[in-house]
Amino acid sequence: MEFKNIDQQIIQKYKEDETFMVRLFVQWCANHDLDSQTLYQKAYPAQPLNVLLKEVLENDDGFDELHIDNETMLDVLQMFGNDDLAFVVADEIQRLKK
Repeated sequence: MEFKNIDQQIIQKYKEDETFMVRLFVQWCANHDLDSQTLYQKAYPAQPLNVLLKEVLENDDGFDELHIDNETMLDVLQMFGNDDLAFVVADEIQRLKK
């Protein structure tokens, strides 16, 4: 019984962390006047719109004053295995530098 509770806690923590990652991504996009849904679709064209991304956008209370630096955004995406999205973000970073 105790292991089941620990498993549930781990799953819940991962979901919270994943939501935080999506919120950071949405804020990073907002910081650079980019559409988060467009970038997500560019990274994952075969997938439907990410439900969590949609929820975050609909319920966004924003980090309005929080600036997410480029390296942090890339690190967080890669930490969660979103390598395709990190690649698209890296391309946008290069485009923004020009």
